[in-house]
Amino acid sequence: MLQPLTEGAKHGLAAGVSQLPERSDWTIDQGWQQYTALEHGVWKRLFERQSRLLLGRACDSFVQGMAELPIDASQIPDFRRLSDILMQRTGWQIVAVPGLVPDKVFFEHLSNRRFPAGNFIRKPHQIDYLEEPDVFHDVFGHVPLLMNPVMADYIQAYGVGGLRAQKLGVLDKLARVYWYTVEFGLMQQKDGLRIYGAGIASSSTESVFSLDDASPNRLHFDLERVMRTNYRIDDFQETYFVIDGLEQLLELAKIDFNTLYERVQGQPDYAPGAVLPTDRVLTRGSGRHHHDQRKGASL
Repeated sequence: MLQPLTEGAKHGLAAGVSQLPERSDWTIDQGWQQYTALEHGVWKRLFERQSRLLLGRACDSFVQGMAELPIDASQIPDFRRLSDILMQRTGWQIVAVPGLVPDKVFFEHLSNRRFPAGNFIRKPHQIDYLEEPDVFHDVFGHVPLLMNPVMADYIQAYGVGGLRAQKLGVLDKLARVYWYTVEFGLMQQKDGLRIYGAGIASSSTESVFSLDDASPNRLHFDLERVMRTNYRIDDFQETYFVIDGLEQLLELAKIDFNTLYERVQGQPDYAPGAVLPTDRVLTRGSGRHHHDQRKGASL
């Protein structure tokens, strides 16, 4: 399971980085030729496990994007080859970064259709637990949906919105939208509930928990509700928000966020596992997983 470091961890300052990189945009060379056989082996192990788990669980757009990209189990993908295909399809490219980057840098990349991806891969002993997003999370989890024009436009709009939210001092509200969509979002398809969030798609345990476990709530997505909802950074999510299709995300770009920020600012936040009378509930969870976790921690 990917374990982010802080709220908005996908775009925070990298842990352990003691000095600024040479380039102001924090990009580095991927250094593809420097990956070892062991590192390619870790990728292969992760890729094969997730590919099996996501059968019947990943949304159609994720499956299609994966099939059309030069991504397979044999080796860590070359960002240049990925970018060549993405640029032709949706105008995106993948740029390598040393890890987590400052918020402003992250948003500037997204607003210019550049997706920053960590160039390192977890160690063999970190297969099931990782604090900082690595190349597997960033490429396997995120890149396939960048082949979809709707998601490609949504991520760019989020980058533009992030720069604005940072200036307004309301980044925490917008970060929750990213978290509950791009990272941990579920989608209702005609043939059932499916995964589209990268944090789920790249996690063997959360791929199963998010869809199959009775513990979490699964609620219809509501923007204002999401902006007021805290989330878990140390465990599975207590609540997953469900969209009806990727087009629903793009509709968010048409909303006057300034008015929305004014409305939610100063309002109380909701706990991650809360279910409100106004929620449209798909599944009301038992909460057993997190209850057991809290009970165990108190012993």
